[in-house]
Amino acid sequence: MNPTQQLHELGQSLWLDNITRPLIDSGALARYITQYSITGLTSNPTIFEHAIGKSDAYDEAIARGSAKGQTGEALFFDLAIADLRRAADLFRPTFDATDGMDGWVSLEVSPLLAHDAQGTVAAAKHLHQLADRPNLFIKIPGTPEGVVAIEESIFAGAPVNVTLLFSAAQYQASAEAYLRGIERRIAAGLDTKVRSVASLFVSRWDVAANKTLPEPLHNRLGIAVAAQTYRAYRELLASSRWHRLAADGAQVQRLLWASTGTKDPAAPDTLYVEALAAPDTINTLPEKTLFALSDHGKVQQHLRNDGGDADATVTACREAGVDVDALAEQLQREGAASFSQSWSKLLENLQAKAKPLGRTSQP
Repeated sequence: MNPTQQLHELGQSLWLDNITRPLIDSGALARYITQYSITGLTSNPTIFEHAIGKSDAYDEAIARGSAKGQTGEALFFDLAIADLRRAADLFRPTFDATDGMDGWVSLEVSPLLAHDAQGTVAAAKHLHQLADRPNLFIKIPGTPEGVVAIEESIFAGAPVNVTLLFSAAQYQASAEAYLRGIERRIAAGLDTKVRSVASLFVSRWDVAANKTLPEPLHNRLGIAVAAQTYRAYRELLASSRWHRLAADGAQVQRLLWASTGTKDPAAPDTLYVEALAAPDTINTLPEKTLFALSDHGKVQQHLRNDGGDADATVTACREAGVDVDALAEQLQREGAASFSQSWSKLLENLQAKAKPLGRTSQP
């Protein structure tokens, strides 16, 4: 059995960490669904910045949008939503077959709103309505301000993919926000079936920590943090609070592994995928990692509910000089800043493409 199918049988969904218009036009995304058991995808500002800035695939659409007076964010969201609607339609059979548990695509709010709770809530509502697809998540960062926006967006009925989580504590804060949003919907007599996922970024831990750690601890901290987070996830699902909400029809906020491509050339290219095999989770993979998994990946074990040796590994990293708590906060700040930089480049690319295209489109 193909390793991708093995993970599917284990209870882990595989989503693609990429979207481009040629990926859809060429039929490659449809092929990934059948060949690699892909049941969803994610996007972010960096993905779209590369997709739009480094190809001519969007040039005609940019010209049409510019001719209608669209600029900046409005033009970008028009382009992105067009792609994501098509992708959402490809995943709609999976969405329907799993009663909404799987088959999702994701669109991120402007990263410039990472520290603006009310602005994020307004943007989430607007984009959810604009996309007009039941299987499209709105991505909201798990920053302190984002946590406020997550609760409000869930209460408003907008499905949320919480992004930029880097620790069990950050995950727990986002999970609490989701639970509060659902509890408020119950109190208001509203439908409890508002889906959410919580995305923990993994490999960036090791990119940062390997500089300080001795070689035997290289590429172990990210997996250990993920294992601690998985333990917190299983504890939440076993809690009486969750059981009460589930009895009222609430759906679990699934844990998603993000940033699972191996960054260290000395490490196996399937390192994080194999280590993070776990039931009731999602792994979102870059294409390179997906192909590697299918070619030579091995699914031999899965994460333990109790976290296994994660605490011992984290303690060893602390003793070796890594301030794990401070690094979690740093990684979240840097992640938000990186997406903001990509967002600025994206808008610059749109402006640069729109000017000459706009002139040539004039009579």
